[in-house]
Amino acid sequence: MKIAIQYVNDINGNTQSMQLPVAEWVKILTKLEKYEQELQIKSDLAEAFGQVKKLRAKKTAKQTLNEFLNEL
Repeated sequence: MKIAIQYVNDINGNTQSMQLPVAEWVKILTKLEKYEQELQIKSDLAEAFGQVKKLRAKKTAKQTLNEFLNEL
């Protein structure tokens, strides 16, 4: 992905900021949102597997799916 970026430098030549076309910025934001969603799904799955592991280790009675759904 080649992006036409313009750099804004100060009097000493140090880069202070950059500019890019709005269309490119929208593409970047779209990809970022996609990656954030994927990360959230992975995090949720890791938490769910952790809860399953804890439930399997317990010796007490477990909640059925119907009991869980009735709580909602």
